Amino acid sequence: MKIFIDSADLDEIKQAYAWGVADGVTTNPSLLKMAVEKRVAKGKKLDLKTYIMQILETAGGTPVSLEVTKTTASTMITQGKKLFKLFNPVAGNVYIKIPVNPAFKAKDKSHFDGIAAIRELARCGIPTNCTLIFTPEQALLAAKAGAGFVSPFAGRIDDDLRGSANLKFDKTAYFPEDGMEIDGEVLHDNGIVSGIDLVAQCVELLQGYGLDTEVLAASLRNTRQVREAALVGADIATLPIGVIADMLTHHKTSEGMEKFTADIVPEYEALT
Repeated sequence: MKIFIDSADLDEIKQAYAWGVADGVTTNPSLLKMAVEKRVAKGKKLDLKTYIMQILETAGGTPVSLEVTKTTASTMITQGKKLFKLFNPVAGNVYIKIPVNPAFKAKDKSHFDGIAAIRELARCGIPTNCTLIFTPEQALLAAKAGAGFVSPFAGRIDDDLRGSANLKFDKTAYFPEDGMEIDGEVLHDNGIVSGIDLVAQCVELLQGYGLDTEVLAASLRNTRQVREAALVGADIATLPIGVIADMLTHHKTSEGMEKFTADIVPEYEALT
């Protein structure tokens, strides 16, 4: 499974690539704006365009998702083409992030505008990351339209399920892959019992029909969730740097290192 860093902080992105584990970057306009403003406030001369280019260069040819801000098919297509033309020449690694359904209400006329935008961008050879996936059927439609990635939001499904039961919870807390039972019934959203279940069903559906679209597990909040996303076959997981760092920790590893370093053999060290 590939690991993308979910961040707009260039220092975090550089760190993830320096660790040798990053295969791409996901970000959004709000976080990019905040990251630039933070640096400008410290006296650095910087603009948003230059900052995005620095991220693209740091990613070294691996995918970087740049999100549209428009909400109709025509405007998303226009904006997506402009973003791709402006930034893809930097490192040839831009994916345009398109919402699967940009409508604010289920019956709005723009209901299928995200799918239409993906289809047109794909026709033009522009790769897309279809975001805000909360059902396997949304993933199927996006894949059929030609999305390069579909991004099911695992953590947000877990939040929604706990919220539906009026539970108080910490977003980083583990949510059972097989679902959570309340008063003898398993919480579910139209048959989806957890965020990992959503990822698994997206993987099964797309692989079952031989679609080339990759499943990008998003909104992962802890290392066990990352493990489970990998085990159900997610192609990619996008993670905040803290979760990436936590993947390497275990108390027995630290304990072992203490014992190893306490038992240094001078004769062996002298050989090196």
